[in-house]
Amino acid sequence: MAEKNVEKGARTGGFHYAYAIVASCIAITFLPCALVLSCAGIFFTPVSQYFGVATAEFTLYFSVLNIAQMITLPVAGKLLSRLDARAVLSAAVVLCAVGLAGMSMCQAMWQFYVCGAVLGVGVCPLIYLSVPTLVNAWCVKRVGFFVGLCMAFTGIGGVVFNPVGTALINSGAEGWRTAYLVFAAIVAVGTLPFTLLVVRSRPEDKGLAPYGAGEAAEGGDAPQAEASGVPAAQAMRMPAFFALAAFCGVITLNQTIYQFLAGYAQSFADTMPAIAAASGIVASAAMGGQAVGKVVLGAVNDRSVHAGVVLGIGAGVAGVTLMWLFPSALALLLVGAFLFGVVYAMTTVQTPLLVRTVFGSADYTNIYSRVSMVGSLMSAVAAVLWGLVVDSAGGYPLMFVLGYGCMAVCLVLALFSLKARPSVA
Repeated sequence: MAEKNVEKGARTGGFHYAYAIVASCIAITFLPCALVLSCAGIFFTPVSQYFGVATAEFTLYFSVLNIAQMITLPVAGKLLSRLDARAVLSAAVVLCAVGLAGMSMCQAMWQFYVCGAVLGVGVCPLIYLSVPTLVNAWCVKRVGFFVGLCMAFTGIGGVVFNPVGTALINSGAEGWRTAYLVFAAIVAVGTLPFTLLVVRSRPEDKGLAPYGAGEAAEGGDAPQAEASGVPAAQAMRMPAFFALAAFCGVITLNQTIYQFLAGYAQSFADTMPAIAAASGIVASAAMGGQAVGKVVLGAVNDRSVHAGVVLGIGAGVAGVTLMWLFPSALALLLVGAFLFGVVYAMTTVQTPLLVRTVFGSADYTNIYSRVSMVGSLMSAVAAVLWGLVVDSAGGYPLMFVLGYGCMAVCLVLALFSLKARPSVA
C-alpha cells in the first residue's frame, strides 16, 4: 500500500497533498504574517495620538519585534527541523493571536513593547521559515513558483485587511483596540485549522513522495531538489554562507526604500502637486510589483537562479532610474515604483532559493534561519538609516544613489555565492 501511495504521489496528474501544504502556507502568509507585519502601519498614527506620544515612541515596538525575530530565528530553525511542524507553527500562530489581543488591551507604551516581543517570537517562524521549509520538503519541481506564490500573499493580505482595519479604527475613539482584537481572532480562527489539521512536516508522514519526484530537473541551474546538502555547522564556515548572510542584510536594507517612496512623491508638493497627490498610488504600485514579482521571480528561479538574480536586480535598477529621472511623468513614476517592487520581492523569495541552491536541502532550515538573522537585524535599523539619509543634504537623490550601490553589492554577493557553492550531490 505504501508503495502505491508513493507512486501516486510521484505522478504529475491529479491532486497531490503538496497542494494542501501550499494552501496552508498561503493561509499563514495571508493571515498572521500580513496582519502582524503588512497592516502594522495603519495603527501608528491613531495609537500615538490616543496616548499623546510621538509616533517614534510607539513604533519602537516594531523594532522590538524585529530584534525578537532575530534572537528567535536560530531557535525556531532548530525546532522546525527536529519537531513536528504542526506543533511549532501552531504555537507560533497562537503567539501572534495573543500578541495582537494584548495590543488591544495595552494601557502604557512599555506594554506595547512586551507585546511586540511576543509578536516577534510568534511571527518569526511563520514569515521566514514556514513557506521555504514546507515547500522545500514537499516539492521537487516548481519550488520557486510555490515559494513566490505563497509569499505574495503577505502583500495581498495587506491590500485586503488594511481597509478593514482602517474602518474598525475609525469606528470610535478606541477603534484601534477593536481592530487589534478582530485581527487576533482572524489569525486564530483562520490559521489554526491549517497548522493543526493540514500541515505535515514531510511527504513521508502521509506515505507519499514529494511533488514531482522522479522527474528530470529542467535546467542545471535550478535549485537543488534532493534531500542532500551541507550540514549547517560546515556551511557556516564557508565564504558562500557569509556572502548570503550579507546579501540578506543588504537586500533588506534596499527593500526599506519602499517606505520612503510615498514621501518622495509628496516632496514635489510645491512644484508638482498632482504627483504629490498620487503618493498613495505610488506606494500601491510598489506593493503590486512586490506581489507580482514574487510569483515571477519564483517561476524564473525554477529555470535558473542566475536569471532570477539578474531579473530582480535589473528591475530594481530600472525602477529607481525611472522614479529619479522622470518624476513629473506619473505613468513612468508608477512603472518605476512597480519595478522597484520586484527587487523588493527578492528579500523573501530570492534569499531562500539562493540558500537552497548553494547548500542543498538536508540542513536547509538551520542554515536559512541563520542567514535570515542578518536581514531581521537590518529590519530593525534600516528605516532609521534611510530616514537620516532623506533628512540629510543629499535627500532623496542620495537615497537613490545608495540604492544603486545596495543592488550592485547584492548582485555581486549572489553571483559569488553561486560560484562558490560546494558540491551537495
